[in-house]
Amino acid sequence: MSGGEQGSVGVAPELVREGELDLRAIGAALMRKKWWVLGPTLAVAALTLVGVNLLTPKYKSEARILIENRDNVFLRPEADKTPDRDRTVDQEAVTSQVQLALSRDLARAVIKDLKLGELPEFDPTLRGISLIRYSLSFVGLAKDPLAMTPEERVLEAYYERLSVFPVDKSRVIAIEFQSADPELASRVANSIADNFLTFQQTARQDQTRAAGRWLSGEIESLRKKVAEAEAKVEDFRARTNLFVGPNNTTLSSQTLGDSNRELAAARSQKGDLEARAHFIRELLKKGGPIESSEVVNSELIRRLNEQRVTLRAQLAEQSSTLLDNHPRIKELKAQINDLDRQIREEAARLARSLENDAKMASARVETLSNGLDQLKAQAASTNGKDVELRALEREAKAQRDLLESYLAKYREATARDSLGAAPSDVRVISRAAVSNTPYFPKKLPIVLIATLATLFMTAGFVTTGELLAGNVYRSGGVVIEMSDGRQGWFAASAGDVKPAIAHDPTAHPAVAPPVAVPVSDVTVAEVAQAVLEVGDAGKRIAVIGGEGNSAAASTAIGLARELAHAGRVVLVDLALDDPSLAAIASDPRAPGIADLVRGAASFGQIIARDRFSRAQVVQAGQAAGNAAAIIDSERLAIAIDALSRSYDHVVIAAGPAAHLAAERMARLAPCALLVAAGLAEGDVEALRDQLGNSGFTDVAVFTGAVPELHGAGLQGVAA
Repeated sequence: MSGGEQGSVGVAPELVREGELDLRAIGAALMRKKWWVLGPTLAVAALTLVGVNLLTPKYKSEARILIENRDNVFLRPEADKTPDRDRTVDQEAVTSQVQLALSRDLARAVIKDLKLGELPEFDPTLRGISLIRYSLSFVGLAKDPLAMTPEERVLEAYYERLSVFPVDKSRVIAIEFQSADPELASRVANSIADNFLTFQQTARQDQTRAAGRWLSGEIESLRKKVAEAEAKVEDFRARTNLFVGPNNTTLSSQTLGDSNRELAAARSQKGDLEARAHFIRELLKKGGPIESSEVVNSELIRRLNEQRVTLRAQLAEQSSTLLDNHPRIKELKAQINDLDRQIREEAARLARSLENDAKMASARVETLSNGLDQLKAQAASTNGKDVELRALEREAKAQRDLLESYLAKYREATARDSLGAAPSDVRVISRAAVSNTPYFPKKLPIVLIATLATLFMTAGFVTTGELLAGNVYRSGGVVIEMSDGRQGWFAASAGDVKPAIAHDPTAHPAVAPPVAVPVSDVTVAEVAQAVLEVGDAGKRIAVIGGEGNSAAASTAIGLARELAHAGRVVLVDLALDDPSLAAIASDPRAPGIADLVRGAASFGQIIARDRFSRAQVVQAGQAAGNAAAIIDSERLAIAIDALSRSYDHVVIAAGPAAHLAAERMARLAPCALLVAAGLAEGDVEALRDQLGNSGFTDVAVFTGAVPELHGAGLQGVAA
């Protein structure tokens, strides 16, 4: 559509609106009385600039302190060296440190160090009391400096310039100080931080020294108690003979243990001797070879066995040549038997020797048992005394351990009694620097705020005066009214507007609609703008022709293209008997809405693109002589509803009013745009009444020239 389209529009129902606010008139009024606005604004800007330059500038410096635990593990008391000891600092501790920085004692120390009491900034009486201050104090609005002590005056000025606060989500304290002298501001902030650390260290030193003095007195008392307790232990041990042996046990207990061990050894020895003697006796009774360690280890039996072996060897040698009755054979056998007898006699002698040793061991066992019984009786008599002795020893040990603990703590307290060994829980992480930029006043923001405030106030006064005088209201205009009562307004001269019949937007649509009024300077583009302004009420629009389909189709195309500049628009051709949108579609052979209703095509197949705009086009398709049935189909209503959900606007090219199923079309699109080109005014009013009675909630009448369209060969489409 060309940008220069002109035409007129028939609108309804309230075409002329009186008394609307004219923003251009307000702007013109402000321009006419600009010096009423700019004069006071420039004067206030100049006065504010002079005032901020006359004010005494104040400078701010800031120092920051970190609250942390700085105990040295090597200087920490042994009781505090546990690995799970909690060394964190909570927010309450940080807040307490803030109060310490604000304490009067610290303030007095800073004032004394820097001699702030000698400065007129902190003691106003040094330069005399001003008349304003004296007047305020006289009426009770301010304190009388002369009624205050010098210390109170300096402290009041000190605290007015001091600000101490914890930094959010940290263990850092910020110390800010303001002064007319930037160097003084930084020196005071740093002095507060230094004195803060000194106060911390002094407090820890005082605590350590107090602990050392108390420990010193307790140690002297404990030494006497330890000496008395140990003397009692030694005296009781001497009286009861409960002397301690090498193993830190009493001598009676050690003797009882030794006797018990000797008795066990004697019993073991006795049993061993009796067993060996019994074994040898059993071997002698059986008459078999004597095989025992005692027999084998006997020197005599060893020699006898060697002789026996020699004789048996000779007997075996002689038996090979001599008979058993030969004297030599008999002699050898006699010698072997004699050796066997000697061996058995020697074994018997060994058995008797073992039995005698067993008897001696038995006697020793008896002796040791008697001695052990005596020791047990003696130990039983001394148990009570031993218990008493252990009680005395425990008391002496407890006193001794306590003394050693106090001595260790006293040595630690003595070692920590110095500045280096008693670090404070804070450290300065940022010292105050001299500021070159004044903290107060902020000249540019103050001047800008005062200037803008004056500008707005004077502009408001001028605008209010124009409103009260009634000079900024419109005299009339043209309105296009949509379904929800919202209206789009177009300015028009009095000569362009014809009288209109008043229309109540709440009235039932069956009531006779208002008469269309032609407006010569309203174009299709302005109609599209009015549709955009009413929002959802103009979401579905049916464009209906008064005579033929050519003008209606061109207007529908022009309206769709204008709306496409602001959102997603689809143009649907429901003039099934005289389709006319194929010429602008990117695919003229694509199926259309009729094919969708008949089930011969899908949504993806029927939607094409306008070749000359961003609008989408749905062609009529093949109605196959069933145009009326398709218009009345419920599937068509569902399809139009689906399109309205997917697009911002649905523009329906409905064809001429003579062949229109008006009631069915009103249910598809409640808003109608009647293209009345070439119709008489009476015919336009009749058609509009007919459409209103058919169910259309809003009927706008377009009586201007049909828009010219881009492209050639649009037979049946171009005006």
